[in-house]
Amino acid sequence: MPAMQTLKQYFREQFTLFLFVSVLFVVGVVFGAVMVNALSLEQKQELGRYLSSFYRTIEDGAQVDGKQSMLAAFSLHMKWILLIWTLGLSVIGLPLILVLDFLKGVLIGFSVGFMVGQLSWKGIAFALVSIAPPNLIVVPAILICSVVSISFSLFIIKNRLVRRSGTIYHPFMRYSGVTLAMGVCMLGAALLEAFLSPTMMKWVTPMLAAFAN
Repeated sequence: MPAMQTLKQYFREQFTLFLFVSVLFVVGVVFGAVMVNALSLEQKQELGRYLSSFYRTIEDGAQVDGKQSMLAAFSLHMKWILLIWTLGLSVIGLPLILVLDFLKGVLIGFSVGFMVGQLSWKGIAFALVSIAPPNLIVVPAILICSVVSISFSLFIIKNRLVRRSGTIYHPFMRYSGVTLAMGVCMLGAALLEAFLSPTMMKWVTPMLAAFAN
């Protein structure tokens, strides 16, 4: 209980930083959605053909190796938060963490924006079952990792480079502990991505049959 209270207090103290990275992520989502309109006709057609092929694969009932998909998704998510963790260990990594948050928003915004642009309301339905479930866990986990990474980097600047005082052990252990906890969350996201999302996509694929054909 004391550990949970300490963690809650920490997050309350970092509310402004949470708000900042969240807004940066949302700006990235909007930017990614707008980027869809900047694609040339040839690029849209090529991506459309890829999307159509993907739908046909699902409609034909192709079997997906759930374990392999889960491992691949988990590996990707862990690389993302480990990169953030590594950047937080250095002062120069702080702006790069913000870039990663913005980039994550761009990737999600572009994916959803392209689906909606190609399929209208059907694209929204497909995005809700394919992109939304794992990202309900992935996005908060990445934002939390970003906040603790930025906070730790600022601690280093303030207490090791400016004042040269204070111990780094406890802040580092808290920093690493939160990152490890987010890694466990990423495992849950990978399970959703590998087993739940494909099943839900098969449910909505019949609505997209006209587009796939």
